[in-house]
Amino acid sequence: MSVAEFAPAKLNLALHVTGQRPDGYHLLDSLVAFAEVGDRVTLTQAPLSLQITGQFAAGLSPDDNLCLDAARLVGAEVAITLEKNLPVASGIGGGSADAAAVLRGLARMGYPLPPAPERLGADVPVCLHPRPLRMQGVGEILTPLPSLPELHLVLVNPGIAVPTPQVFAALPIKTNPPLPPFPDHPDLARLVDHLHRCRNDLQAPAVALFPPIRDCLDALDAEGALLARMSGSGATCFGIFADAGTAGLAAYRIGTAHDGWWITATKLASAPGAR
Repeated sequence: MSVAEFAPAKLNLALHVTGQRPDGYHLLDSLVAFAEVGDRVTLTQAPLSLQITGQFAAGLSPDDNLCLDAARLVGAEVAITLEKNLPVASGIGGGSADAAAVLRGLARMGYPLPPAPERLGADVPVCLHPRPLRMQGVGEILTPLPSLPELHLVLVNPGIAVPTPQVFAALPIKTNPPLPPFPDHPDLARLVDHLHRCRNDLQAPAVALFPPIRDCLDALDAEGALLARMSGSGATCFGIFADAGTAGLAAYRIGTAHDGWWITATKLASAPGAR
């Protein structure tokens, strides 16, 4: 038996850091959605192993990977193939989305979902059922969002890996205001207006540590993005555009001007696991 699961890129449309626990974990209030671009995992009943293919395979070790940890968590014996299409350490879910995809695939093969998927990482629960969500606490409080309008996006990464702990450590204020109330069933204009009233509290410290992130944001702004923002702890940035044609042209123009950047035009996934 063999199953395949898509692991969509996770986007923090907004990310507020609202506190820090005594154990060091940060408290978040974030709007999370998923894109139609991502990695893919294939599982086959066999002794546990991992093979990594794809554009960004070289950035990962097949011996130390969350995909293997996910299989071990439920006691599964499977051969895993990970097609790595997303940049590594890039603020768009990556390893957490891959681990969540392994768990979904194993569930289709008859293995139970683990009672505590957060043991694999704080982002794994939100990636386990990819749909628009408000994520709070350390990732354990998940609230479905009202339906979102179709969002056409350009994702841009300058080709640098950003260590998440380093960015959190550089955040000067850990007790920031939470998200404002989310509008009911917003259209594109209302959603963009709402997102402009939100923040990514990690963006400023990440830009200070890794200035090429600012270049990505400036490139998206220069192409007329309705909103340009960094996702997660970076370095991937996203721009929201009015339609698919505008997004596609922006991706092409940014790509011709910045050789070596990872750039893709995409949109929000319309259904869990959609591609």
